[in-house]
Amino acid sequence: MPGIKNAKRIVVKVGTSTLTHATGKTNIKRMQQLVCTLSDLANAGLEIALVTSGAIGVGVGKLGLKARPKDTPGRQAAACVGQCELMFMYDKLFGEYGHTVGQLLITKSDIDNADRRENLINAFDRLFSYGAIPIINENDSVAVEEIVYGDNDNLSAHVAKLIGADALIILTDTDGLFDKDPSLEDARLIPVVDEITDDILALAGGSSTSRGTGGMVTKLLAAQYATAAGISTVVMNGEAPDEIYRLLDGRQVGTFFAAKKD
Repeated sequence: MPGIKNAKRIVVKVGTSTLTHATGKTNIKRMQQLVCTLSDLANAGLEIALVTSGAIGVGVGKLGLKARPKDTPGRQAAACVGQCELMFMYDKLFGEYGHTVGQLLITKSDIDNADRRENLINAFDRLFSYGAIPIINENDSVAVEEIVYGDNDNLSAHVAKLIGADALIILTDTDGLFDKDPSLEDARLIPVVDEITDDILALAGGSSTSRGTGGMVTKLLAAQYATAAGISTVVMNGEAPDEIYRLLDGRQVGTFFAAKKD
């Protein structure tokens, strides 16, 4: 997997189900492991951008709500509270390893609009030149249907293309793409996908958790977009973030989606 092993600029996407417990509260141990791994990779000279879900989920826990709000204002309010808490934790944890982070809250219109897209590219480039780690989330507090990506899998693929990333790593709550429902005993992991066909897309189901908005289908669509842009993509389990080391050593982890070549 040379597209991953030789990557220098990497987008890592982490989902709500990876960052939180079933209770909705933050999984501090998992978050610490992720930050430790990404900090070490940055120390090794890689440029890392982190697309993080979790603002609404963390906000739900912080507000003591019994469930994720179903109405838009409720989700926006939870995002407002959760985003503060999420960034506080990232800033504190990355700071412990000597790294500075910068927050970017993005909507679809920010990338679709030529002027704002150029401003974003300039901001990313300057953050990397300063040695900072960009942390990106969708701007859930203001996003409405016409300016929303809807899931951070999709957003991470667009960010990867925007910044000219070499690789996209999507961390989730399964080991990758399986040939059937992964809860079935005879389900097998598909280690490599050379092309995302309709048959591959048909293997994806819906969201497997009430804490997040995505499922395998959103990850496949993200991989389809990223690989079409020449960006190697991996979907892997976020339970052990240090598995990223093995991945970058060229070993098989999760499901690898090969980048299309010109």
